[in-house]
Parts: sequence; structure tokens; C-alpha cells
Amino acid sequence: MNLAPLLISLKTASAAIGVTFILGVLVAQLVAGIRRKAWKMILDGILTLPLVLPPTVAGFFLLYIFGVKGPVGRFFLEYFSIKIAFSWGATVLAAVAISFPLMYRSARGALEQVDPTLIYAARTLGMPEWKIFLKVSLPTALPGVASGGVLAFARGLGEFGATAMIAGNIAGKTRTLPLAIYSAVAAGDMDTAYTYVLIIVLFSFGVVALMNYATLQNERSPNPPLKPVPGPGRP
Repeated sequence: MNLAPLLISLKTASAAIGVTFILGVLVAQLVAGIRRKAWKMILDGILTLPLVLPPTVAGFFLLYIFGVKGPVGRFFLEYFSIKIAFSWGATVLAAVAISFPLMYRSARGALEQVDPTLIYAARTLGMPEWKIFLKVSLPTALPGVASGGVLAFARGLGEFGATAMIAGNIAGKTRTLPLAIYSAVAAGDMDTAYTYVLIIVLFSFGVVALMNYATLQNERSPNPPLKPVPGPGRP
């Protein structure tokens, strides 16, 4: 059995979750801090749109933007000789675009559940906003954020439609595990398809187990204690 699709999928999902996790948490913190509900609803709708769109539609927009004739794709091709579409980087781009809404929504929900009295207390102690986020908000919300990260990783691992649109189905280069299943079925090689399906089901089961573990940790974890910040005249 050819393990290249599994390795490509793992490499793609790992690279994508690195981008999605950081971007999702930062954007979630920014949106959670918006006071005007109208602006928050508009931004939330835009950011979660890939979650409700068919993956092929999201892939079409990615191809339109990052293809060789698209504004971003043409710029990189002309000035840096880098072709984004139909490359391994395109598989990462598709995985990021599709998994980002899951990471963002999970992170936002976890951050909005942080006890506001902890944040007020930290401000009273003189902590700057960035330090409150790193020392108070993020540690408190980390189990929920981690659960979203696991879910986003699984979504990136199983992405099919957007990947097929912008990256194609190139063997040994962009053929991820879902695309390999499709190719095997199309070729009538059901044994290989069954094997690939079993692999992805086992990975999905592991993801569910990790999510349940993260949820239990979230329920058991106490709020982090706040330490006084030395001020003028304090030792």
C-alpha cells in the first residue's frame, strides 16, 4: 500500500494547524473584545462563512485569488517565481481556509467564557492587556482552545473539495488521503480504498478521544491564581 497520501495529509494538517491555531486564537480575541454587536455579527459571519459554504465553492474562491491568473497568485508568480496553485502549499492553504472557522469559533467561545472578574482583577493589579491575555485569558481558556485545535486538525486532515479545486490530485505531491480514497474508488481498487478509509476512521476516533479528554480537563481545571504585580514602592 502506498503511504504517500497519509504522509502528505499529516504534513499538510500539521502545517495548517500551526497557522490556524495562532491566527484563530488572535482573531477570536479581537472579535471577542468588540463591544458593538452589529460589527461583531458582521465579522463573525465573514469569518465563519467557509464553515457553511460547500468546500468546492471555498476552493473556487481560493483558486480565483491564488491561481496563476488571480491577483495574489499572479503577483507571487511574476515577482517571486512561486506558483501557489497546484502545489503542496495549496493543500495547506485549503486546509487553513476550511479549518479556520472551527478554530476561531472554539477559541472565541472559550475566551468569552473566561470569568470577567479575573480580567478586572488583573487590570487592577496593573497588568497590561497583552499580559492579561497571555497570563490569564489564554491559560483559563486553554482546554477549550485545545479542543478546537484538535477539531481543526481533523478537519484539515479530511479536507477534500477545496483541496481538489486549488491543489488538484497530483500523485505524490497534492494527493491527500481523501483524494487517494476517491482515486482508488474511481479506479476500482476497493481494497486500497477500504484501507485508506480504515486509517482515516482510526484517526478520527483518536480525535474524538482527544476532544473528550480536553473537555474533561476544561471542566476540572480551576481558574489560575493572579499574582500581584510589583508597583512603585513595592519590593
